Amino acid sequence: MDGPPRRDGRTQRDSPEPPNRPRPGALLHITLDDVRTSAIVLDDDGAIVAANDAALRMLGRSLVELVGEDFHDLLHRDDHGHPMPRTSCPLRRALLEGSTSHGDTGRFVLGDGSLVLLSWVVTPYALGANAPGGLVLLYEPTAVTLVKGDTGTPAPLTELERLALLAETTTTLTSTLDVDEALHRLVALTVPRLADWAVFDLLTERDEVKRALVMEHKDGVLIEREDLQGPMPPVPEESPMPLSRALRGVASSLAGPSTYQGEPDSGIAVEQHRLFTTTGMHSAIIAPIRGLRDVLGALTLGRSQRPDAFTGADLPLLEDLTRRTGLALDNARLYQRQRKVAETMQRHLLPQLPSVPGLEMTTRYLPAPHASSVGGDWYDAFALSPDAHALAIGDVVGHDLDAAAGMAQVRNMLRAFAWSQPTADPSAVVKQLDEAVMHIAEVPMVTMILGRIWRGDEDLWHLRWTNAGHPPPLLIAHDGQARYLDDAHGVLLGTGADRPRPDTVTVLPPRATLLLYTDGLVESPHHSIDRGLDRLRRHAASLARRPLPRFCDSLLHEVRPDDNDDDVAMLALRTPDRSQA
Repeated sequence: MDGPPRRDGRTQRDSPEPPNRPRPGALLHITLDDVRTSAIVLDDDGAIVAANDAALRMLGRSLVELVGEDFHDLLHRDDHGHPMPRTSCPLRRALLEGSTSHGDTGRFVLGDGSLVLLSWVVTPYALGANAPGGLVLLYEPTAVTLVKGDTGTPAPLTELERLALLAETTTTLTSTLDVDEALHRLVALTVPRLADWAVFDLLTERDEVKRALVMEHKDGVLIEREDLQGPMPPVPEESPMPLSRALRGVASSLAGPSTYQGEPDSGIAVEQHRLFTTTGMHSAIIAPIRGLRDVLGALTLGRSQRPDAFTGADLPLLEDLTRRTGLALDNARLYQRQRKVAETMQRHLLPQLPSVPGLEMTTRYLPAPHASSVGGDWYDAFALSPDAHALAIGDVVGHDLDAAAGMAQVRNMLRAFAWSQPTADPSAVVKQLDEAVMHIAEVPMVTMILGRIWRGDEDLWHLRWTNAGHPPPLLIAHDGQARYLDDAHGVLLGTGADRPRPDTVTVLPPRATLLLYTDGLVESPHHSIDRGLDRLRRHAASLARRPLPRFCDSLLHEVRPDDNDDDVAMLALRTPDRSQA
């Protein structure tokens, strides 16, 4: 029986099937190779699971080279072609957060080692019922198109466009505390939008001049001209030349090749003549970069490809840009000075390791990514007697200067208590330290492990230890078997709980590795600590025969969660072969 009539008089049965229309549900069976854009599938840790042919052609790599490798570590690079810190990668951050994000430009390394500028999109992608992942699409960025005026030259920015540029500059520069990163970000905002060249001359704290960055826009790509960078002659006190005036903070100026054609009045004038000759700039604009108190340098924007010259009407915009740049550089330099002080303080707070005949010992400390480079994590090792040494690892809550000061208090008290009773069990020393923490130290809570190590019968090393709420030690045998020493576990310090603190003795096998660490190595806000501990155990087992320094470095690189915001301390020791004991 025919179906109901349609408005055109035909029945549904008579209606022909639209050509090439997929059947319902057919799209669910589309594979990656049906996607014409370069597509790469990642698991929730960022490892590459699959890639289509378009991605293989674009990256110049085989599937074997990609699958199983970390996408970020293998492919993604910063603006200088260097490996990008995982915590600074927006693509990886979106993957971990399970969100959709995109980037207009990013640098990726090809199979032949060269870099390519690509746009990217990342979005959540289900690998299975309970297996989250991500889909990354890579494609060539849209070329920058300059709007032409009636004369065929790029049209000047409108007032609205100028305000938008200044707002974007403020947002972009205030989100970094790295001087080099700030300069590159400003280049990306101004070249080729305003000029073909950008040149930064910065004053150091000793009033020396350094040509810190020279960037050229050529064939749609920003190129860093290292041949034009480097130290510069000193700033002349009376020179009327544009760059000299800008570096003294006098004024902004227009400049061109003829500006530096005459007899040079200083070494800077010689360098400027070389700059204009080499770059082919026919017009430039130079403005001082002022901080809150001092002149920090000067910015030169130059035109070589664009035929139009800068005019006096361009000076206010450049001065607004350099004013924002000065504030960003001021903040970055202040942060770097504070970081240097903090790192120096941390180095003095963390001790030098003793030399223990027969034992190999290595430590590592990594500050929290977004803190002041110091924190409450610490390690310690010191002699109790000619035959015994103390090992300690601990964590005072926090990762700032207060936590570092509290850590110094706790560590020094621990040394004093342990040294005054060298034969006491670690639990007795920690109990005494707990009482002191409650009444003397200005710290909220502390976790720690204290151990006493000595060489016993048959030249085997023995460890007696107690654990106060800290992640358990990890013992890795030379054959790759790894297990946590989860005995002797008691409550953390500073709670006021009066509970017995147990001790346990373990014999360390020959060529075994003992690892003490803080929770920053295994904790993640997105995963359970059990997952982190299992990840650490598996990686440590695979590295059992690595030299001890490389063992520690590899664990930090492979195990520490990317989304971790805590500092990390590690103390590792390795026992000798019985024949060498």
